[in-house]
Amino acid sequence: MTAYNKVQNATNRTFERTLTYDKYTDPKVLEKEMDLIFAKSWQLVGHVSQVEKAGDFFTAEVAGEPIIVNRGKDEVVRAFYNVCPHRATKLEKNEAGNKKILQCAYHGWTFKLDGQLNKAPNFKGEDEACVKDACLRSVRMEILESLIFVNLDDNAKPLSESYGDFFERLSKNTFLSELKRTSQKTRTFKANWKAFMDNYLECDHCHVAHPSFVAALDMNDYQIITCENYSMQGTVVKPDKKYGTVNLDEAEMQGGQFYWLWPNLMLTIYPGPGNMATIQIIPIDHETSMAVYTYYFRDENLSQAEKDLVTFAEQVRSEDIELVELEQIGFRSRAFNKGRYSSSEKAIVQFHEMVLEALNE
Repeated sequence: MTAYNKVQNATNRTFERTLTYDKYTDPKVLEKEMDLIFAKSWQLVGHVSQVEKAGDFFTAEVAGEPIIVNRGKDEVVRAFYNVCPHRATKLEKNEAGNKKILQCAYHGWTFKLDGQLNKAPNFKGEDEACVKDACLRSVRMEILESLIFVNLDDNAKPLSESYGDFFERLSKNTFLSELKRTSQKTRTFKANWKAFMDNYLECDHCHVAHPSFVAALDMNDYQIITCENYSMQGTVVKPDKKYGTVNLDEAEMQGGQFYWLWPNLMLTIYPGPGNMATIQIIPIDHETSMAVYTYYFRDENLSQAEKDLVTFAEQVRSEDIELVELEQIGFRSRAFNKGRYSSSEKAIVQFHEMVLEALNE
């Protein structure tokens, strides 16, 4: 039985106990998670607007592995391990750019944009035959709704089959095809990555911790729904409630949509002009994480309404960071070794079930 089905079959009972707190404080647990969760799941690495032209590339890291994504001369977008097959040197050092050919800084090996070896200067004459098949190792990559995902697991289910009807649901926001990646911010915080997930997956804390959020949105209509390997939350803006400089009568989005995708991706669409933001939580160690906030708008020169959306979102996120850092202190305490679920926290239950299932526990 999948974690999703377990949650669906348990709607009439109260969930009593959460993950044990050692799951948030034990470095050995994170080691298992990197191998069994992050290296076996689809991870968002970028957006097609980052590789619009042939030769465009960007680099990323997934489960500790260096990755490079580029658009070839044939206009095909590909992903490779950013590692030279000669001596395992990290191939491309820059975060992004445009190149006609990729060159290793160690021995000068060069590679075509499709990953094939171009030249190996120190293999000449009879030695050339030894390296004819020395190409960059590819990584599974899929693009849906202009978002670029990779998966280090060669046997993983296709992206389109991994999250139920999520991408079909997302595609109903027709403005997404017009958006591009406009900016990205990162923030390091002192808490386990799962603490941030738990926080995002419930809104019982919203009335206490997010006054601006509660003031703008109709919490009486707030819903959290668990789906196949993802969950969604949302509501509408309160009638006659001012929302920055956004004219809601003319807005493309009348309500908020907040999605979580297993294991560490959140995708938000706020009321107002066409917009999207993604949040990824990357473990640095068992008690330190990095939040990667990426914004998508039609143009890099934001309107005042779009700036207001960013300000609103960042206020809520700052409030959440403070909460999970306080939580991490409690995880280390001997006072308790587990928490308690409320009946409104089914999305956390789903997440915890999936963690335990992935770790074979």
